[in-house]
Amino acid sequence: MKQNLIIAALMLTSLSCVAEEHTSHWGYEGQEKPENWGKLSPEYSTCENGKNQSPINIDHVLKTQHENLTFSFETGKQEIVNNGHTIQVNVTGNNQLILDEQIFTLQQFHFHTPSENTIKDKHYPMEAHFVYKNKAGELTVVALMFNSGEANSEIEKAWQQMPAEVNNKIILDKTVDINTLFPKKLDYYRFSGSLTTPPCTEGVRWIVLEQAVTASDEQIQKFHSTMHHDNNRPVQPLNGRVIVD
Repeated sequence: MKQNLIIAALMLTSLSCVAEEHTSHWGYEGQEKPENWGKLSPEYSTCENGKNQSPINIDHVLKTQHENLTFSFETGKQEIVNNGHTIQVNVTGNNQLILDEQIFTLQQFHFHTPSENTIKDKHYPMEAHFVYKNKAGELTVVALMFNSGEANSEIEKAWQQMPAEVNNKIILDKTVDINTLFPKKLDYYRFSGSLTTPPCTEGVRWIVLEQAVTASDEQIQKFHSTMHHDNNRPVQPLNGRVIVD
């Protein structure tokens, strides 16, 4: 009986070790910083070995006649969460983007400071990513840049309930009107890229809106202070990719 208990204890210990091996933490500082993501876990190898990684520096674009962006927005419940890497707003409702004759539905949007993508080597103070998914599970990310300027009333709705504690989730009293948040002109850059966080999965359609909106210094600083550090992945090599304007 005693021997069985010892064997059971050893099995539990080995199982917990396996579980720890597969729980790979990543971050933006120290040993977990972006430059090391590919070494933290085999699941993150694309972060190091991928050839179509995001973010990028947008320069030397190919001028072309590409399709207009077609958005539709529907009011629904929104949940704000501090996941330790960013502030994210999970959305409900039928918020759609039609692209390449396909329907993509908005899942969530989140923020980075400073911006992850750069335009002609310029970092913006903040960047929002709106993550859309189609029925096949393919992703399109719409990136919106923020300049420092007038306070942003839509962002303020989220910021008023921004959770300071990690993994804290709150239903927003006032939902962010994304249609109002977006700029009036929807000109954009387009390229093929990846998730900007582990596992850095490629095959993501990237849409970077050319026209920036504003947020106040206080709003940008509040987000940065809640994260306690910058949360942007460095720019990745283009490796021959074409950026369409």
